[in-house]
Amino acid sequence: MKKTLFPITPDKPWLAPLAGYSDLPFRLLCHEYGCSAAVTEMVSAKGLIYNSPGTNELLQTCDEDSPLIVQLFGSEEPFLVQSIERLREAGFRYFDLNCGCPVRKVVKTGSGAALLKEPEKLLGIAKSMINAAEPGCMGFKIRLGWYVGQPVYLQVAAKLEELGAGWVTMHPRFGAQGFTGHADWAQLKSLKENVSLPVIASGDLFHAEDAMQCVEQTGVDSIMFARGALNDPSIFKRYLHLLRKEEPDPNSWTHMVGMVRRLSELYPQHGMERLGLLKMRTLLPRFLKGLPGARAIRRDIVFCKSWDDVFTILEAGMNEPEEI
Repeated sequence: MKKTLFPITPDKPWLAPLAGYSDLPFRLLCHEYGCSAAVTEMVSAKGLIYNSPGTNELLQTCDEDSPLIVQLFGSEEPFLVQSIERLREAGFRYFDLNCGCPVRKVVKTGSGAALLKEPEKLLGIAKSMINAAEPGCMGFKIRLGWYVGQPVYLQVAAKLEELGAGWVTMHPRFGAQGFTGHADWAQLKSLKENVSLPVIASGDLFHAEDAMQCVEQTGVDSIMFARGALNDPSIFKRYLHLLRKEEPDPNSWTHMVGMVRRLSELYPQHGMERLGLLKMRTLLPRFLKGLPGARAIRRDIVFCKSWDDVFTILEAGMNEPEEI
């Protein structure tokens, strides 16, 4: 097995871990639009060791879903290390520790962004996880720190580099901020100037143009789309067009329906037909933003019981005269 890490460059954008959304079919759709590396939904280290229901579904993958990074969360070193060992036995190679999630049910266990409250403890966990993975195959997703106005990211990232981390992804808000305020891209520039390991940018990359501006302003090695990809999985293609100084295709009903039709093929192919239908109830309103006829679909999509119903609703929505 090769020891070299896959390239991390601006022309190889990542898909973030999206709780409840970035399952295998959604990741495959993003890959088809130019996503270079995708991260699983957050996997509980303790849940993995104790075989919690649903954990195996989060890890479902295939050859086209590569490279795949498994993102683990937890605060107990033994479970995190055992998780890597078990996942490596199952054939997984790349891992990431979530040190950035600000959601209450995660941070109340000391996991996610709460790890930044105690940098030394985090770095102790990081050392063990890096040693458990192949060289260059363990990354970390961080924030500026936990407490607003008390950044710890530079010291944490410098130590992660010293320990042998493969990359660091940063969402430039403090943990206590959640998703309020604005991502401070200037801190990404500072991080990139102070470490030599690859830096991936996250935070407020809602449109392809945002990602271009972020790369130009900060010099980061790559970018990670989260909510931007939820609203438009083709954001990767749009971003790559801009990177090549090409004009992206305009958003349209035809384009949006094409994305839905592809998902209608991918979910059943991977044994998730019913799950896919349920997810379309929340995905479709996101895909429709900026297109006429969305109100009718938001009203009717909750009643769809088959993919045929979905496309009947879409066809009706296309004929709605209203603007949103």
